[in-house]
Amino acid sequence: MTSNRESGEVDISAVLHEQRRFEPQAQFAARARLQAAQLAALHERAGKDYLGFWRELALSQLNWHRSFSVTLDDSQAPNYRWFCDGELNVSHECLDVQIIAGRGEKAAIRFEAETGEVRRLSYRQLHADVCRMANALKSLGVQMGDRVVIYLPLVPEAIVAMQACARIGAIHSVVFGGFSALSLRERIADAGACVLITADGGRRGGEIVQLKAAADSALAERCESVRNVIVLRHAGNPVDMHEGRDCWWHELCAHQSPRCEPQWVPAEHPLFLLHTSGSTGRPKGIQHASAGYLLNVKLSCQWVFDLREDDVFWCTADVGWVTGHSYVCYGPLANGATVVIYEGAPTYPDGGRFWKICQDHGVTILYTAPTAIRALMRLGDAIPARYDLSSLRLLGSVGEPINPEAWMWYHRVIGRGRCPIVDTWWQTETGAILISPVPGVTATKPGSCTLPLPGIFADILDERGEPVTGPEIGGYLVITRPWPSLARTIWGDNQRYIDTYWRKFGGRCYLAGDGAYRDAEGYFWIVGRIDDVLNVAGHRLGTMEIESALVAHARVAEAAVVGRPHEIKGEGILAFVVCRGARPGTAEVVTLAEELRGWVAAQLSPIARPDEIRFADALPKTRSGKIMRRLLRAIARGEPLSQDVSTLENPAIVAQLRGDQQPSA
Repeated sequence: MTSNRESGEVDISAVLHEQRRFEPQAQFAARARLQAAQLAALHERAGKDYLGFWRELALSQLNWHRSFSVTLDDSQAPNYRWFCDGELNVSHECLDVQIIAGRGEKAAIRFEAETGEVRRLSYRQLHADVCRMANALKSLGVQMGDRVVIYLPLVPEAIVAMQACARIGAIHSVVFGGFSALSLRERIADAGACVLITADGGRRGGEIVQLKAAADSALAERCESVRNVIVLRHAGNPVDMHEGRDCWWHELCAHQSPRCEPQWVPAEHPLFLLHTSGSTGRPKGIQHASAGYLLNVKLSCQWVFDLREDDVFWCTADVGWVTGHSYVCYGPLANGATVVIYEGAPTYPDGGRFWKICQDHGVTILYTAPTAIRALMRLGDAIPARYDLSSLRLLGSVGEPINPEAWMWYHRVIGRGRCPIVDTWWQTETGAILISPVPGVTATKPGSCTLPLPGIFADILDERGEPVTGPEIGGYLVITRPWPSLARTIWGDNQRYIDTYWRKFGGRCYLAGDGAYRDAEGYFWIVGRIDDVLNVAGHRLGTMEIESALVAHARVAEAAVVGRPHEIKGEGILAFVVCRGARPGTAEVVTLAEELRGWVAAQLSPIARPDEIRFADALPKTRSGKIMRRLLRAIARGEPLSQDVSTLENPAIVAQLRGDQQPSA
């Protein structure tokens, strides 16, 4: 354990000591897009001439309608502006540039519906569909700078709508199709949207999600700005159409031209707003600019995913989240890649669906969340063993720290021991991946996101804002220099942006909100949100490490750890555990709970031993796979549940987590 006695603050204790290490495989390294010498040169260039580094990349990677003369305008810091006197169009970069490069007939999107329907859209077809929708939006009076809310299932039309907005300079705000009417209403009202694009319904787990009905409910109040609703006919369920306001997608686009000249916009023109999930507090409309955002997502696809011309890239995220924006809609398409999208549950109709998609579509790069990995790991090794996964050459992890045992399962069972794993750290606010292994170059360690990418300067600070010294001493993860894809502000509330991300350390660095430490090699290890750090008897423990220790036990598939008030220790530890196989019965609960407590104490420290363990059939997750930790904290403390639980994959699990349906130990 470590502490800073002079300041009176106790640092986050690093109690997880992972010793396994995997060197880059020679065969992969020999063909890697970015070689070790090239990576070292990029880091050196960024260190010596930071602005020159980003200027050169912006000029070489993006196609400018009008070039820029100002690389970084920091006159209004921390509201940084990049390449601000240049002009381009993001849709032109993703579509027209690819057709000019000879990729017109190449598959841009391979779509698989939950029903098994498969569609293929070439770059030329996608371009035509985007232009028709862009012209349709213009016919409704949508102009540059207007906001359009998109509330669709994960279907090709979601990407079409996003790209169409970008093409005419409208600002899109995508709302995840699993969000409730109330959540949709909040986001429409905050954005002041003039158009809503939705569908009759979506498909999930064999059921139809009533999107149009939710949209009608949302528009019933506080959404006076919405003039038109465009409805995609997708699931075939009956819907009410409001005359004068609602129109069908296919009818609106039927007679539109498949050509639409791009609207050239300033580099700092907002590309999109993306509201943070309600699971983390009052939604914030994160605003991203066009050029800087596109530069980082395009580069990170090349550096992190080793993206090549013949790759089939599957990022499993919905476009309602930033991962889907950056690594489904924009980054891969700006590189001329083929992306796979799937509408539906990962275990429908059975636990082999993900692996069947990889097999059938020849997926070469798979990028998914630790929650999905753990859920599929729980089903055992036999299911993925039934599928041919030989096309896979690289695996990625995103969304939260991945615990070492899930990393090892991913490596061993899915990658068959031959695929590099890129464990990526980034956020909605960062726009693109900032810390990650570079495959073929960086040695990896299960659970570590390793090192910052070129041009990214990360550090770990203590409470006083001083860099921590020595390995395995935790603190606040910060980024000390601005980067192009950094969020520009919070829509309509710039003071909240400054207070949330910049005020703590006097505006001199971006506060990520995550706790982290570095090991002896300088590798970064994320220990969870600072809000999730537990203060147990004067020791600050990261929840991720305790969760990782629990999942390392043979009986545990998933775990989530939260704190609650404790008379003696200040904060006690409550662990919610999902077991492999059946949930333990009444007679086994006490025995298994005590075994797990002892296991954590032996793996980490007696201080990390959970005070209580509750067993459940599942953890409370949104349909995107994110664990609703605020909900768990409220349950642990016996507080009323104020969160919107409509986005939960299984709302009925709440009673079980409270302990209403089982004894706890």
